[in-house]
Amino acid sequence: MQADLSPVIAATAQWLTRAFPATGGALASALCEVQARQAVTVAAWLRYPTAMDAALLDMAGPGGSGRLDWVTGADAALGDDTDAHAWRTWVDEVVASWAACLLTDPELAARAVAALADGSHGTAAPAGFRRLVAPDDSDRNAAALLRHPDLLAPVADLHQNQLLDRLNQGRTLIA
Repeated sequence: MQADLSPVIAATAQWLTRAFPATGGALASALCEVQARQAVTVAAWLRYPTAMDAALLDMAGPGGSGRLDWVTGADAALGDDTDAHAWRTWVDEVVASWAACLLTDPELAARAVAALADGSHGTAAPAGFRRLVAPDDSDRNAAALLRHPDLLAPVADLHQNQLLDRLNQGRTLIA
């Protein structure tokens, strides 16, 4: 039985698309959202590879978007209406950071998708994450902000080393 990561995936993807919105109309917004959701799904499945990991997340909670909002400057725009932003409590900072890393580095994204075979979330084929690992021009144009390495650096840098450690498990490094 797999634990449900969908609230964390949905909230974290929403946070990314609000912090780094699409450039264009409705189609661009949809393409940007798909890319964010694919990156967040891969990151969440890597971060919580087993049903036990996901169950522990469910008990402890993901932590919310507070630090991410502060790092990106979004905290100033939130206002005092906490009910309007209750979804932000489901944002997982590490998952958002890992997703930011994947969005800015297609090779790293391909390695991450390949690493999913180690977890219990299924073995989604890379084609299922095509917009993440092999974005075309329309994907890149729609998500220009979401894939911009300089803009995402403050978020990606938060937990990039943990992602690299996770992806390098079991690999022998040659010096």
